[in-house]
Amino acid sequence: MVTITDYKTFSKENGENFFGLVVQGGVEAVRSTQTGKMYFTAKTATVPTTFNETICKSLIGTTLEGNVKKVACDDYEYTVKDTGEIITLSHRYEYIFAEEEVLNNNLIPKEIVA
Repeated sequence: MVTITDYKTFSKENGENFFGLVVQGGVEAVRSTQTGKMYFTAKTATVPTTFNETICKSLIGTTLEGNVKKVACDDYEYTVKDTGEIITLSHRYEYIFAEEEVLNNNLIPKEIVA
């Protein structure tokens, strides 16, 4: 289950704006690799929409079936907001709806079957 917590405005190459909804998964307990202590976190992802700003605002607080999953991607640089440190990441977080997750976990990839 995910909750819509916010929305963001993005600009297309042609200068036109569109909106994305920020979805957040449930609370997870994680152990810090630096301190060894436990902390709570929640994964978030931004999903593009065809909605206008008014609709995006009205959807905040809505819950949806699905999860936010860590997905491998090409390396990219990310600036840590609190410290200004630039790090290289090779993953992003995506919203996966419940039916897609079931299919991904239970179907054999086409390349293996063929």
